[in-house]
Amino acid sequence: MDKSTLEGRIPESPGDIDTGSRDINDAENGDEADVASIDRIYRKIDWRIIPPFWTLYFLCSAIRSNIGLAQTMNIVQDHDLGSVLNITPRQISTSLALFYVCYVTFDLPSNLIMTRLSPRVWMSRIVISVGVIGCCFAAVKAAWSLYLLRLLLGIVTAGMWPGMAYYLTLFYPPSRTGKRIGQYYTAAQVSAAVVGLVSAGFQKMDGLRGLVGFQWMFLLYGVAGILTGFSLLWWLPERPLPPGEVLPPRPLPLRWIPRTAPALTGRDAEIHYHDLKRAYNRSQWTMRDLGRVLIDWRLWPLTIMYFGVVGVGIGVQSYGTVIIRAANPALTGIELSLLFAPIWIMDLIAILLVTPFSDRFHHHRAIFFSIPATIQILGLLLTTYAGSPTNAWPRYGGLLIVGFGLGPTVPITMTWTTELFQPRHGEVGVAAASALVSGLGNLGSIVSTYALYSGWASDMQAEGSKQYRKSNLVMVGMLCGSILAAGSMEVLLRVVGGKTASAPTGNVNRGDGEGGDVDGAARREVGQRGLEGLWFLKPFRK
Repeated sequence: MDKSTLEGRIPESPGDIDTGSRDINDAENGDEADVASIDRIYRKIDWRIIPPFWTLYFLCSAIRSNIGLAQTMNIVQDHDLGSVLNITPRQISTSLALFYVCYVTFDLPSNLIMTRLSPRVWMSRIVISVGVIGCCFAAVKAAWSLYLLRLLLGIVTAGMWPGMAYYLTLFYPPSRTGKRIGQYYTAAQVSAAVVGLVSAGFQKMDGLRGLVGFQWMFLLYGVAGILTGFSLLWWLPERPLPPGEVLPPRPLPLRWIPRTAPALTGRDAEIHYHDLKRAYNRSQWTMRDLGRVLIDWRLWPLTIMYFGVVGVGIGVQSYGTVIIRAANPALTGIELSLLFAPIWIMDLIAILLVTPFSDRFHHHRAIFFSIPATIQILGLLLTTYAGSPTNAWPRYGGLLIVGFGLGPTVPITMTWTTELFQPRHGEVGVAAASALVSGLGNLGSIVSTYALYSGWASDMQAEGSKQYRKSNLVMVGMLCGSILAAGSMEVLLRVVGGKTASAPTGNVNRGDGEGGDVDGAARREVGQRGLEGLWFLKPFRK
């Protein structure tokens, strides 16, 4: 097969031109694939990847964040986390932060290991480990055991979120990843909402077989996580291979791991190969390649963006019920759980609304990040200053607004990371950059869980509407930093980054940016510009 056969031609976007005018030519088969066929193939891949990713992220998010709800479950019966373990709010804050200390430390090594091994098997390992530790939370008896389990949970969970983003780049071009990241990221929001609602039922199980409500919650979610982790060995596809290639035989100790059916076969696999050759040309990275990623200036604005939005997200997730109770101390544990859920429903709605537009206008990621971040600031200010001693509901409305603003920001940051680093640094660029942005950015989670709310004694002990005011304002400051970082990135990409700032050029197969062929998806992304190509503007095109 010669070079021209592999190259082919691909339409710029579904709306730019008629589907029959520019095609992918396959000399071997003598037929053509139009844009509708390409879209159909990516939808086919969706069914193999998005449902398992959604399920695993739902369960891992529930296990990680259940400790926030456990602080107020069965609080009237003194069966909440603090009362059962006889620990202070400060100690709970410490346990929350310990998770992120290990998460930050092990995020990069975990993602780099995934590039060397089977991503499918490594992801299964993560989920099984999270499930086992989730079950162990049902047996905590003192502060030291809570600290230990949170440390272990951070170690085994490290690499999951950036690893999922890396895994997507093996199957999708950058302009298609934001929507997919948003789709499975909704699992975290649904998890937070469902866990809040279901926790009301777990509180009814309080005392059953000697376990309190939050212990039942951890145990059952942990068992579900273990079962899901094993199912991923059959559910997720292996990394794609060029047509005609097969996986090499595995060493004897690993032969017990089941094979999984490929995501695509036959003609569909060939079309996908032509559209995304960069994902198929896997190269063994070296420490020099990793070093180039580490000194890339683009890491730091992205990390600051992530720092603010993930810090606010985890702060609300960990202390949402605490904030609501501060506004209305008369609420019961069940009422707090029920009021916690709508925050994440708003989050879910925003993800579904914004991330598809972020992909369609992928040259303007900064705008689609900054507007939701500004909405979060508005919500936090309402939560801080709105309402009165006799009417605290405006403060709750502020939390709903915060939830809506939170939704798209994390997926957009991670999508922008993969979009910038894949064409410049290849596979190791995606793996390392996504891990560093996620890992270092989660220092914001340490700030919000350790230094704010229950961890800030004077703020927690403030009276009336002043309670948690300083914590809320610190999170406003974090968001302002994220917005400034996004704006700076946009300006620097245009001034310093040149034409390659938002569009792949050069040898995207190797990721070195020096000559060579560009695959079909990369050519299509270069042609995508804002409103250009939308069907309702066609009559006005010259």
